Formats: sequence, C-alpha cells, structure tokens
Amino acid sequence: MPSFELLPGAPDSPVILHIPHSSREIPPDVRTGIVLDDTALERELDHIVDAHTADLAETSAKSAHRPPWRFVNRLSRLVVDPERFPDEREEMLAVGMGAVYTRTTHKEPLRPADTDPAPLVERYFRPYAKVMTDAVADRLAGTGRAVIIDVHSYPTAPLPYELHGAGPRPAVCLGTDSFHTPPALLAAAREAFAECGETGLDSPFSGTYVPLEYYGKEPRVSALMIEIRRDTYMAEPGGPAGSGLTRLAKALAALVDAVSP
Repeated sequence: MPSFELLPGAPDSPVILHIPHSSREIPPDVRTGIVLDDTALERELDHIVDAHTADLAETSAKSAHRPPWRFVNRLSRLVVDPERFPDEREEMLAVGMGAVYTRTTHKEPLRPADTDPAPLVERYFRPYAKVMTDAVADRLAGTGRAVIIDVHSYPTAPLPYELHGAGPRPAVCLGTDSFHTPPALLAAAREAFAECGETGLDSPFSGTYVPLEYYGKEPRVSALMIEIRRDTYMAEPGGPAGSGLTRLAKALAALVDAVSP
C-alpha cells in the first residue's frame, strides 16, 4: 500500500481535498515501535482516526460539478502526523503528539519517551509534504490559485489530549488561518454546511493545513479546515457511518462547487 495518494480531479479545478487522518493502517515495522498491545491499539485507533472522511471526500468529489483533486493519507496518523510542524513550533509536543506521537489520546505511553522521530519523519513525513507541495504548485500553475479543504472529524466528548477542549463543539467546526482563509471561503463554507447543524469557528480545533513552502507567504493559496463532529454521521468511537454521511457529502460538494465556479 502506498503511504499516500494524489487522486486527480478536473484539470481546471483549483481545489484539493486533503484527507490526512482517515486510515488505520500501520506498517509492521512501525508497529514494533508502538508499546500498546493489539487490543489497546485498536481502541486508540477508534479514538484517533477521522473515520469515513476518505469516503466522504470521494462521494463529494463524484457529485461536484468540477471534480476536486484529492490528497489522501493511506497510513494512520500514528505512523506520522503529516499536519504537525516537524519542529519546536508544534504546540502538541506538550502532550507527546508532535509529528511522531509518543502518547495516546488518553495521555498514556504510545512509544518510548526517548523515541527518535527522525527516521519516521524522513521516511514518511517529508515525502508526503513534498508531494502535497508539488500538488499545490501544480494547481497554481494550472489555475492561478489553490484551495485546500482540509477534511477532519472529532469526537462528541473531549479527549484528554485536547489542549483546547473546553470550548464549543458544534456540528461543524471551521478551522481558519489569518493569512490563508479569505472571508469569501469562510462564507461559502458556512452556507454549504448550513443544513448540517450548528457551524462554529476555531473551536475545539483551529488552523488549517498549508504546505510549509507556501505557509504565510503565498496569498494565492487559500485553505480551510472542516472538522465534523462524529455523532452527526457515525457511531462513536470507530463505528459505522450512518445517513448523516450523505448529507455531509452533499454539503462538501456544494462548497467545492462554490469555490471553483
């Protein structure tokens, strides 16, 4: 299985749906560095995986008038988390969840505390970042702009690892960046998801993913994170999807259409 996959959309679409946390797959040699037994690991994956978000993106892409591009992580975020800063800028280092996690969602040991993250960063994180950077460059060259829609989910109740879990937990949380999230993109998302329940801003999660080469530098790259509360579309934790997934796919397709006329 490839570590990640770039699935082409329409040549004239500026949109990249980014799906970084949907997989449960862990290569056997990476599994050996995780201290949880198999039962505990499956339970941790139930909590940490943004289940069904790859299916959500695929369904929405098929129904969009101009199919977006999709960049999908095919490995679990317990291998590496491609959305973290790979250095001291990452605030989640405080709870053992930098680019390579050493703690679980419940703050228990996942890997030995002295684990060197460098081998996993070199093997998985940097190639992922390069291909995503190249994908954005390709959209800029082909359409003059790139719109990254970062698709996630989050649990109904806060998990112990959350640094900002005390705030509102709306049906749909829109994560923004002061440089890369223009008002028009935010407004389009609010309208597209209006029928999916309450829409909130930057709580319980904020920010959005932009490749570091463009981060804070290239205004033609816009980005928005969509965080969907899991009880709106699936059984928690880690259970099957329900009818809410269809409604959310329709909303995501409407957002794609709105930003790529």
